Amino acid sequence: MLRAIRAALVAAVAMAGTMGSADDLDTTYEILDFDSLDGWAADDHSAALSVFLNTCGDLNDPDWKSLCAVARETTDARDFFELFFRPVVISDGGDGLFTGYFEPELEGSLAPSQRFRYPLYRMPTEARDVSPWLPRREILTSGVMEGRGLEIAWVDDPVELFFLQIQGSGRIRLPDGRHIRVGYGGANGQPYRSIGQELIRRGSMEAHQASAERIKDWVRGNPFDGPELLFHNPSYVFFREVSEVPADRGPLGAMNRSITSMRSIAVDPAYTPLGAPVWIEKDGNAPLRRLMIAQDTGSAIKGAQRADIFFGTGDMAGLEAGKVMDPGRLVVLLPIQRAYALLPESVL
Repeated sequence: MLRAIRAALVAAVAMAGTMGSADDLDTTYEILDFDSLDGWAADDHSAALSVFLNTCGDLNDPDWKSLCAVARETTDARDFFELFFRPVVISDGGDGLFTGYFEPELEGSLAPSQRFRYPLYRMPTEARDVSPWLPRREILTSGVMEGRGLEIAWVDDPVELFFLQIQGSGRIRLPDGRHIRVGYGGANGQPYRSIGQELIRRGSMEAHQASAERIKDWVRGNPFDGPELLFHNPSYVFFREVSEVPADRGPLGAMNRSITSMRSIAVDPAYTPLGAPVWIEKDGNAPLRRLMIAQDTGSAIKGAQRADIFFGTGDMAGLEAGKVMDPGRLVVLLPIQRAYALLPESVL
């Protein structure tokens, strides 16, 4: 049945556009067989298909819309992916790099107090109109944000707030036990600079020590140099409240849908279409071979072979995510005709 549907889809697929956004001359494309994907047969393809269905209905191109319709009717997830997609390695010359992210949970309040002194801000109008806008230091020390009603909530730890900005979303637990959820609401347009890399450059920490928890401990343990280190990163993220998302579901990703622990990844959309299935082969201390769905982005996620794995919500997820800084390979699953359209004519 699926094979017959595939034949009927070819015409619609052929009319669809290609990615086109990654037009750098150094970008290369290699189409693989599914047999060459390490661990492909052992994965839970049904779990990946369920996550794919969460966002495929929002894809507008004819080929993706057609495949989403078929996905809703399929009874064999592995067969669906193998029949309608081709694995494509997209390379821009950079090495593969996998990191992890999570949804932090901070202690906070809807009103400031002696304990809760550090605000999460909405994006001011002028920051939307001018890019780049003020760097982190000026936003936090010049008084430009004060008295404007831009605060969403106040938290008790500026270091956790800094890392909340890196993650892009999180939950705030209020004193009465309720939660509010915040998501990415914009940024100041300044470049992202890693404070972990800066500590390594200074000789304050070895590369293998630079986990999120070790960096947090260093900042807290250095009352003067710690806050100054945070200003090394001029990028500043603003938030918006997204508490309409139920507490038992993941935070909203870049597609404005809840993302799923260990099945959603953040990618660079200049190379990987949002909503696309992506096979990851992550090496390192905890190798991972799994079909993920590209449903999020991040200011530090740049490059064709760059991905951030979503580990879930809370401290345990944060501990696991903070351990990941691993090499590997990212393989994008693209609709068949879209995949072959990426190849130069000389190899067709």
